[in-house]
Amino acid sequence: MSWRSVQPCLRAFVLLGASFGLFGANAAHGQGGEPRTFAIRGAKVVPVSSPPLENATVVVSRGIIVAVGTNVTIPPDAWVIDGKGFTVYPGLIDGFTDVGVAATTPPSSTADAGARPQQPISRGPEDRPATTPWRSAADEVNPTDPRVESWRSAGFTTVIAAPKGGTFPGQAAVLDLGGERAGDLVVKSPVAIPVSLQAPGGFRSFPGSQMGTIAYVRQVWLDTNWDVQAEAAYENHPRGVERPKYDHSDAALAAAFSKLAVVLIPGNTSLQIRRSLRLIDEWKLPAVLYGAQMSYDVAPEIAANRRLSVLVDLKWPEAEKDIDPEVVPSLRTLRFRDRAPSSPAALGKAGVKFAFYAGNITAPKEILPAVKRSIDAGLSPEAALRALTLSPAEIFGVAETLGSIENGKIANLVVTDGDLFDKKTKVKIVFVDGRKYEVRETLRPSEPPKGDMTGKWKLSFTTPQGQEEATADLAMQPDGTLTGSVASDRGTGSVFSGWVSGDKFSFTINISIEGNSGDVVFIGTFEGTAMKGSIQAMGYNIEFTGTKPGRMAGMQAGGAQ
Repeated sequence: MSWRSVQPCLRAFVLLGASFGLFGANAAHGQGGEPRTFAIRGAKVVPVSSPPLENATVVVSRGIIVAVGTNVTIPPDAWVIDGKGFTVYPGLIDGFTDVGVAATTPPSSTADAGARPQQPISRGPEDRPATTPWRSAADEVNPTDPRVESWRSAGFTTVIAAPKGGTFPGQAAVLDLGGERAGDLVVKSPVAIPVSLQAPGGFRSFPGSQMGTIAYVRQVWLDTNWDVQAEAAYENHPRGVERPKYDHSDAALAAAFSKLAVVLIPGNTSLQIRRSLRLIDEWKLPAVLYGAQMSYDVAPEIAANRRLSVLVDLKWPEAEKDIDPEVVPSLRTLRFRDRAPSSPAALGKAGVKFAFYAGNITAPKEILPAVKRSIDAGLSPEAALRALTLSPAEIFGVAETLGSIENGKIANLVVTDGDLFDKKTKVKIVFVDGRKYEVRETLRPSEPPKGDMTGKWKLSFTTPQGQEEATADLAMQPDGTLTGSVASDRGTGSVFSGWVSGDKFSFTINISIEGNSGDVVFIGTFEGTAMKGSIQAMGYNIEFTGTKPGRMAGMQAGGAQ
């Protein structure tokens, strides 16, 4: 049932008796004549910017928080929600992702690794390899990205989103995860320029090594700085002076920096972090370090740069799936896996401002358990909550409007039935820009799994275009939840809404099909290292089979002889 279907004569009853679960799953309110004023009454409120309040009330009107406290007058036109037994938090923020951004691949001047360039080798600034800083997340927002809803249902109301691919993939924007049109999601743009130091090309292309990439990035910053100065000098005294040549990349970078964007520079291991710290000192740019999982080794060195903030990747290092059990990892690797979750506590102790981002986590329900690991490793729950709310808002310059529950801020709220970091706690209601979204768990079979689907599966199927193959890299939780990704010539999609029950399974990915984003659903049964079922996409129903090759499959085949 939605508010639109409620007869006018029931309005008074709804205003008096509205409670959790009354309306349809994830239905957005505040539109089409629905109330724009809400009051969550009698809840525990955790503002983050101040101590928690017991038995408090939060009033939201037209997308803005207008009152917070224990002695608040509720407007007569407010839709009152009974908050007894519930806790209200600021909306959570994912500090660096591509959630909400269209899954498109920009044209590249380099070919895939090991192949000949598909275009002529770069001969000047206008043909820079793997460089598209003019791309903007704000211009490529995709409200139909299924991750928008799944991240929101996990309590995330805001993301710092950026395009992916290349050394300078584009400009990041602050997006709220609610709204029908692309423009509804954009809060601020640009806020950051992500940089990758991984070599984007193959051996025959430039830059074909990490050393070449670093040299290339250095040159881009030098060129941008020169162009800015040359343009300023020419504007002041244009007569008799040769005009500066226009460069698309430099112009985009200069424009972004004029709007107070920061540079996102990677560094995950202690070696990478120290290298990035040197680059930051050399370039003298406003920068934020991302990755930082080995900060436990270098936190004091990071703290030496008093203005440097850090984004910590929550996809903690772990052993690869289906790895040969006879391969013994090094002591350094084992130490990294064990101590990585302690990095946030080390940063906090050193006085470094930090925030969290999901990294390669594809199932948003795994994000808070990953944060809980950092709490178990010494981080205080208060600091962990701040790293998901107010700290990222401060880092990206939107703390005046986001990140805490205060009068005048955007009404991004999360209502839970317990402590946010308790594994039994459920998100009940999410407000994004003052619009109410109810969260209901997806119903699925509850029979315990009859096996483990974790691992890489080779899938075979026949489409109207002929025989095709894909690789499904799956991870199954003890309760049967499936996550992972599926890769094929058509693209790569992250798994969401995946489950295993008995010998049955289902999972969904979203990829670009004929230029449009669409869901692809895999449904079937499995036994041991074999699976079969159907793929549902764009009205087609295609049969598929799958096998899990590798050492374990070989051992089972050998044992059967």
